[in-house]
Amino acid sequence: MDVAEKVKDKFGDKIDLNIYNSDSEEAKKYNFKSATNVLLDEEMVPLDVATDQSKMENYLEQKL
Repeated sequence: MDVAEKVKDKFGDKIDLNIYNSDSEEAKKYNFKSATNVLLDEEMVPLDVATDQSKMENYLEQKL
């Protein structure tokens, strides 16, 4: 099961997940400075949260 499937299973219709490469057309409008970037409602998620599964789950549960 990939990341998108896991997120969809956990959060269902509360979230619409898109995963793009940093050089994709969708990412060009942002000035990303690293390879790992997560946005939630157009706001950057802190890197320490974005790279830790349990922190990210907690973060999403609070925000959604």
